[in-house]
Amino acid sequence: MVNKIFDFYKPLIENRIDELLPETDLAYNDVIKAARYSLKLGGKRIRPIIMMEFCKLFGGKAEDVLDFAIALEMIHTYSLIHDDLPCMDNDDMRRGKPSCHIAFSEDMALLAGDGLLTEAFKVCANANTTDMAKIKAVSTLSEMAGISGMLGGQVVDLSFIKNPPDIDALCNMYALKTGCLLRAAAIIGTYTANPNDEAVEKADLFAQKVGLAFQIIDDILDKTADAALLGKPIGSDEKNDKTTFVTLLGLDGAKETAKKLTDEAISIIDSFDGDTENIRALTYYLLDRNF
Repeated sequence: MVNKIFDFYKPLIENRIDELLPETDLAYNDVIKAARYSLKLGGKRIRPIIMMEFCKLFGGKAEDVLDFAIALEMIHTYSLIHDDLPCMDNDDMRRGKPSCHIAFSEDMALLAGDGLLTEAFKVCANANTTDMAKIKAVSTLSEMAGISGMLGGQVVDLSFIKNPPDIDALCNMYALKTGCLLRAAAIIGTYTANPNDEAVEKADLFAQKVGLAFQIIDDILDKTADAALLGKPIGSDEKNDKTTFVTLLGLDGAKETAKKLTDEAISIIDSFDGDTENIRALTYYLLDRNF
């Protein structure tokens, strides 16, 4: 079921990326090559797919939010490029291949991330949709990716080096660092098709549950996954003495928490009218994934 979802959406996403970020023969092509390298490195495209599925759930078409979905993936990719830099997590591998700063250079990776973040808002502004939808997309992405969202979560994460968190602090950090971009996907997808406050709030709550479960599974995979399948070394959390759900709750406790959050997310989805089959399948996939 999930493979069919990926097979349907991925060509749509990849083709649009090629149209929006083509290589050129201009003097700045090196930064485009670095940005495209990371943007096309692979990945499940979960955030874009969730956005398009929520748009469809409320009567829209996937194409209505395709450019917003690409913009979101650009922002997600920029965050991964910067996370891998020596000044941050110092990771040499991403999705089974050299990280951007290894494949190119540290300065070019920094600029590629900056470029993708900036380009994302150009893509939103030029999207073929209503002005109100564009405003909502830009506002949501700015909030969810910025100081009060993903970026703020990274700052909180860095503070844990000196002050290890308890479970509440860890949940708050994950809600910002990981959950916010998933929230952006659900909010923008729902709003574009149906700017109804109650529907948007419920979609947002769903994404909050999924976002926290997603990061808990990441914590578990860092302890249990096959490194070759995961596409990066495992055990980095323990090596870097990072506090995670696994260190606080143990493997069983972390799994139980992720399952509880997933069940709560599914109950929200079940409250919607319309075809929720794909979103349900994606939600369970994120819980059961092994990479």
